[in-house]
Amino acid sequence: MTPDDETFLRRAIDIAYRAGAAGERPFGSLLVGPDGDVLIEDHNTVVSEVDISAHPELKLARWAARELAPEAAAGTTMYTSCQPCPMCATAIDRSGLGRVVFALSAEQFESVKPATPVPTPVPYEGPALFEEARRPIEDHY
Repeated sequence: MTPDDETFLRRAIDIAYRAGAAGERPFGSLLVGPDGDVLIEDHNTVVSEVDISAHPELKLARWAARELAPEAAAGTTMYTSCQPCPMCATAIDRSGLGRVVFALSAEQFESVKPATPVPTPVPYEGPALFEEARRPIEDHY
């Protein structure tokens, strides 16, 4: 961890703090290019957008995939106030970002937030209809 990493992490934490003060969930993230310039920053907007996927890490990963060439994405670092959830981590991996630096780990987050009920898992059934389902895939690839 470099002094620059700590500076950018503090900025992510500040974004999170401001989001919480504004009534959103307190999470913030930013992308920093290879030259040290902040490319974009955002905060959680799950509440205001009524969108369960409006995590800042996901929004920034999507932005990077749309706006950055693969070489630029590979040289970009995401700084985020908390360790990305599995949904966001998958998007980050797919976006081609080079690195993620986070402040709170998932375990640390769980230790400081109020307890919430664990949702009942949604049952999944399948696979089914393999011969029919494979045709669009085979035709595409």
